[in-house]
Amino acid sequence: MRYPDLDIDLLRCFATVADQGGFTSAGLVLGLTQSAISLKVKRLEDILGVRVFARTSRKLALTPDGEVLLVYARRLLALNDEAVRRMIAPPVHGRLRLGVADHFVPQHLAPILARFARTYPDVHLEVEVGRSHELRAACKRGALDLVIGKRREGETTGTPIWTETLAWVTARDPDRARDLADGRNAPLPLAMLPPGCMFRDRALATLARAHVAHEIVYTSASLLGVIAAAEAGLAVTVLGRSSLPAGLREAAGLPELGVAEMAIFGDAEGRMALVDPLVGFIRESLAATVSLRSAA
Repeated sequence: MRYPDLDIDLLRCFATVADQGGFTSAGLVLGLTQSAISLKVKRLEDILGVRVFARTSRKLALTPDGEVLLVYARRLLALNDEAVRRMIAPPVHGRLRLGVADHFVPQHLAPILARFARTYPDVHLEVEVGRSHELRAACKRGALDLVIGKRREGETTGTPIWTETLAWVTARDPDRARDLADGRNAPLPLAMLPPGCMFRDRALATLARAHVAHEIVYTSASLLGVIAAAEAGLAVTVLGRSSLPAGLREAAGLPELGVAEMAIFGDAEGRMALVDPLVGFIRESLAATVSLRSAA
């Protein structure tokens, strides 16, 4: 039996509707009318013989088949974009010493950079992962060329590239998770990086404003150490939703933390030939697995 070929254009339309949560907003992103988006999704459903969206008067949701397809669609789109870039993008050469904040999707970073190295073999990329403020200090000293790190609220330095929602997280295993509902009966136990971490500052300020009793019971200079404490049920911590490992889940009943803005620090303009393809590659690679919002 010969199976039909999937059209990349239809898959991109479908994934954009899923990411944007509607046909109208997807049309704005893709520069198409709502009716054109609807026709493309209908064509995809006809090819596969399944419904990918459940449409009601109030909301649009993925069907079970749509959820399965979205995983494959993102992988296919990322591979398509990588192949096209490799074949038609102008040659990129140079050396780039890059610092990356450890809170930036740690489970995705190494595979993304490995694929970047294969796509741009003439770029010599040296990567250091650490805490944002320490990497930025190293960049100012000239030890790094650029840093992808967190930008604090109200800060104007750096070039914003995307934002993502922050979340309180705790152990996924219900036998390990502590009673973390609201901190009224006992202080909320926290696992945090040392002082200077923006996520730590945001968490403490948010809890103080909400009058939630809390205490830091575990401090580690390593993000992996903080994650391990949360996975063990010792405490809750704060991560970007894109960084959630398999052993953690979002903790309910705690005040919202808002979003974190990631930016490039350093002489980005002087290195645009290297920066543009790197940032574009990271954005497209992440779109295959997580939901980040590009900064305006």
